[in-house]
Amino acid sequence: MSVVSTSASAVLPPSVGPTVSSPSTYGHDVSLARFSVAAYQKMTETGILSEADRVELLEHYVVLKMPRNPLHDSTIQGMVRPLLHALPAGWDLRIQSAITLSDSQPEPDLAVVRGSAFDYRTQHPTSADVGLAIQVADSSLLRDQRDKSRIYARAGIPVNWADRTIEVYEQPQAGKTPVYDSVRTYRVEESVPLLLAGTATASLDAKSVLG
Repeated sequence: MSVVSTSASAVLPPSVGPTVSSPSTYGHDVSLARFSVAAYQKMTETGILSEADRVELLEHYVVLKMPRNPLHDSTIQGMVRPLLHALPAGWDLRIQSAITLSDSQPEPDLAVVRGSAFDYRTQHPTSADVGLAIQVADSSLLRDQRDKSRIYARAGIPVNWADRTIEVYEQPQAGKTPVYDSVRTYRVEESVPLLLAGTATASLDAKSVLG
């Protein structure tokens, strides 16, 4: 990743941001610079950061994305068709694309968002646009279960799936320690409700999305 010189207003001191539930897989070095979402977006717009850098912004930290293996990629690919068939009108599926939150710009493996692709030509979806965030966890299990779930809960994203078995996180509580009040694990032989805007719009066979 390129070394960047930026104004003081664009970089957040270590004291800024959440003081509770610190990151499990990043952020342990207090000397690391932290960036606002606007500064991070500026770095991508100007080419300081590119797709080749394979990073995302998590709680103001520019974090290397976890490496992908064949199992991870094949699981994502296998989930696309069942989800697309299950989506009601007014919702679309995004694949490894950014969403913009107050302190982060994560790139969930899959995200169900309001509208269509054409609605996001000039800006990424925000938390209000996201009905479901999906993280296919393998080498990234700890980050997905602890760090990204905390980030999504703080943003109020109502449903978050993670893990190779399907862990469904619901009822986000964006308090001092962001958590989901409900966590349920679905096995391969079970059906998983697809909840969007508080309504079960479909039921998915877990085997059809896990393979």
